Amino acid sequence: MKQTDAKAGDEKSDGEIGQADLLGLIGYNMKRAYMLFYQDLKQNLAEFDLRQRTFSVLSLVIENPNISQIEVARTLGIERSGTVVIVDELEERGLVVRERAPGDRRAYALAVTDAGKALYRKAIKRIADHEDRILSDLSQSDRKDLMALLRRIHMVDKGGKQSED
Repeated sequence: MKQTDAKAGDEKSDGEIGQADLLGLIGYNMKRAYMLFYQDLKQNLAEFDLRQRTFSVLSLVIENPNISQIEVARTLGIERSGTVVIVDELEERGLVVRERAPGDRRAYALAVTDAGKALYRKAIKRIADHEDRILSDLSQSDRKDLMALLRRIHMVDKGGKQSED
């Protein structure tokens, strides 16, 4: 690459791969950050024989007793058939139970078991430690700002109104 083709301030040393355009893209940087979080999260959850999706479903069931499988699918953006597979796995492991939803015999309400609560407490602690480790260079204020920005982006995707948190 000739110097005239390079962007100002984008000089690189021999052997370094230029990626100025990519590093200027928010989506690219978000994907790289996501992959860092995901790979570390995957390793941490493996100890509990959980994946990101199984942990997410377990979390929703704990925070929303008697939530329906349909509500879980809608909230997490998972196909209903995928939710059934995840709930089957959690139920087989004795972490959640399915019961007929009051007022709708076609729907199932999900409840967490004591074993599910115990596993969740251990996993959520591990995840908090994982996030603290990855975000150790960010101040609490930076973390709060990052979370607020991510939620605003998420709300745009949901078509919802952006709130000021």
